[in-house]
Amino acid sequence: MIYIVLFLISFALTYLIKEYAIKNSLIAEVNERSSHSVPIPHGGGIALAITWFIGLIYVYLFGEIEPRLFYALFIGVFISIVSFFDDLYELSAKLRLIVQACVAMGGLYAVGGLVSIDFGLFSIENKVFTNIFAFFMIIWFINLYNFLDGINGYAGSEAVFLSVSSFLLFGGEYFLVLAVAVLGFLYWNWNNAKIFMGDVGSTLLGYNVAIFTLYYANIEARNFWIWIILFGVFWFDATLTLARRKLNCEKLSQAHKKHAYQRLTQAGWSHYKVTNYSIVLNIVLFSLVWFMSNVFVAFGLTLVLLYNVMKFVDFKKGFI
Repeated sequence: MIYIVLFLISFALTYLIKEYAIKNSLIAEVNERSSHSVPIPHGGGIALAITWFIGLIYVYLFGEIEPRLFYALFIGVFISIVSFFDDLYELSAKLRLIVQACVAMGGLYAVGGLVSIDFGLFSIENKVFTNIFAFFMIIWFINLYNFLDGINGYAGSEAVFLSVSSFLLFGGEYFLVLAVAVLGFLYWNWNNAKIFMGDVGSTLLGYNVAIFTLYYANIEARNFWIWIILFGVFWFDATLTLARRKLNCEKLSQAHKKHAYQRLTQAGWSHYKVTNYSIVLNIVLFSLVWFMSNVFVAFGLTLVLLYNVMKFVDFKKGFI
């Protein structure tokens, strides 16, 4: 019953935010980074965030989530608040980074840090190294999820996929809470989007993925690689694109349209087609995790698969 209620809250709030944004001209204008051709309301992630935190408090009060995970996830409210104002007033990159760093440290402390990183043949258990790595991973996940939020249904469908697949693998009612919170928004953001998520939603989702990755890695080291595989479509595209732009001596702070999903839309693919193919790719990644007992072999196959997907994207629209 609670899932239906949460879905309806997210659904209704997204609709109300959409109508308010239209009446008050809170519109995402078309710019050099945009993959849409007409101005569309933004800020739908507010509904997602409110619903998520309501559901998160609910599962905490009923003892369905470990306190340290709850506190780590709830710290994400600060990311949402700052990102909300960023959507409205375009805050400075320096201020956003300071807030992200503070939230990353708070979340990292609440979740208990990162105990170790297992590479199969060896593991790193130096707490200084693992926690520095985890700190930057949180910040990177926050930002890359924001980078990959650019076309109809793309960021939302990724969140639903991660939530459902993680529930199947690990259990946890909080995953279903996140899924329905996103689905209520996603109805309005799917094909022919009526509203966009905005930073308030995308940064929160990136933060959540990072915290879940660390929390489950501390339960069992191999879980780190499971999350990396499941999140592969997003981190691989974002990280490779950043590296290629750096090699091209581009100004990394400058807006661009060089991510794989952006180049596919430039090549003539519809938002609907790109999003649907990403869902299929995600299902393949989930299958690797589900059916393969050796997570490191699964990770190797993931890299091969994603590399070939990127070569296909390069063929459709070159990285210029």
